[in-house]
Amino acid sequence: MTNHATFDYRDFQRWRRPFEVGFWLVMYVLNATFNSVTSAIDHAGQPTWQPWSWEWSSALMFLALLPGVIAVEQRWPFRFDTWRRSLPLHLLASIPFSLIHVGGMVVLRKLTYASAGLHYDFGPWWSNFGYEYLKDVRTYFSIIAMLALYRLWLLRLQGEARLLVAPEEGPPVEPVERPERFLVRKLGREFLVNASEIEWLQASGNYVNLHVRGRDYPLRTTMAALEERLDPARFARVHRGYFINLDYLAEIESLETGDARLLMRDGAKIACSRRYRAALRDRFSQPD
Repeated sequence: MTNHATFDYRDFQRWRRPFEVGFWLVMYVLNATFNSVTSAIDHAGQPTWQPWSWEWSSALMFLALLPGVIAVEQRWPFRFDTWRRSLPLHLLASIPFSLIHVGGMVVLRKLTYASAGLHYDFGPWWSNFGYEYLKDVRTYFSIIAMLALYRLWLLRLQGEARLLVAPEEGPPVEPVERPERFLVRKLGREFLVNASEIEWLQASGNYVNLHVRGRDYPLRTTMAALEERLDPARFARVHRGYFINLDYLAEIESLETGDARLLMRDGAKIACSRRYRAALRDRFSQPD
């Protein structure tokens, strides 16, 4: 592993949000512009602003719905190992997606036409909606596909951790049920991370992020499943979403709420709920 790849990811993190917002804005602006030009040519006998209003009303509604689609995809990720379970849910989600898109699009067109002293007629609702839904479901799943590909690219850039598994033949080299090392794949290369080097672990959706020397490596598992495999002499659960490596704990700060704030050696601050605070205090024999 080279530092160059790590710095690339950290640099990207600084402007990740502008990149993501800018990507969707540019894509829909270009798409709406090209479609408007094509539609204006196809409807040469009509005022130019009308085909443009059709395309831009659709694009604006897609942009407005995009945060909701992203939230749904994060809740039910579309991955190779989960697509059978998530596909029906996304098909269901595509129905309100299309209803809101078409309804909002019609409202915007009516407002645009009304400002010009005209009336916009969408036509028979259900027959036209069926036609619009066939287009919208393709748009919905194209967004899902782009989000899935983007997530895979991020994992490749950042690095993704995996638990070591038992070999098909012969005994394992090291304990599998209580791993001493984790396998990390990054930019086509694989390397091992010692469990003792993990400073803390944080739940993140369907992943648990392993924090190692300022870097986070997502591990596809749950906190409950991982808790059974972590060495209790080294790791302690301090919150519903956090485990810490006790070797990297520098200070425990009590809070008036009964919770605590943990200061790690690298300066990071991690929440400790009252449910776990007493057990953590007892391990260090630290009075209130």
